[in-house]
Amino acid sequence: MTHLLPPAAPAWTLATVCYSSPAARRLTQALHREQLAIYGAADDPADTPADEFTAPRGTFLIATPGNGPALACGGWRTAGPTTAEIKRMYVAPGARGYGLGRKILESLEQDALCHGKTQMVLETGVCNLAALALYTSCSYVRTPSYIAGRNPDINRALCKALRPPADSV
Repeated sequence: MTHLLPPAAPAWTLATVCYSSPAARRLTQALHREQLAIYGAADDPADTPADEFTAPRGTFLIATPGNGPALACGGWRTAGPTTAEIKRMYVAPGARGYGLGRKILESLEQDALCHGKTQMVLETGVCNLAALALYTSCSYVRTPSYIAGRNPDINRALCKALRPPADSV
């Protein structure tokens, strides 16, 4: 894997952005192209209304190294009164291996918890072994699909109960 960053990666900055921002669109379109290459089909991120990722119904994050370009993203949107759905998690190939996916996922979980969500759901592809490993290591477990018509040979639904940090109880 060719990394876009020097061996000692700079500090990463997470920023909340509008889902329709240029950086978010660039990253979500890169994710879409990657999904199309693997599966031959994928939900077009442009079909998702930007306001689904606007507080208090959701949020969308990008990660940047120092003052460089955004290289990772992810968001959550409301899926039910107490349920949030993780969407559009992506790390550019050259930025993988630095823990960005985990950092974004943990930030999204905390933000959803602050907005009253107690459960996260998500869907990923069965061929996305890195994503499946990340989610499993973060306590997500397999669940029946929550999206009608999904093919279980291609799609994998996962969920996780959110709990406030022990020191805040």
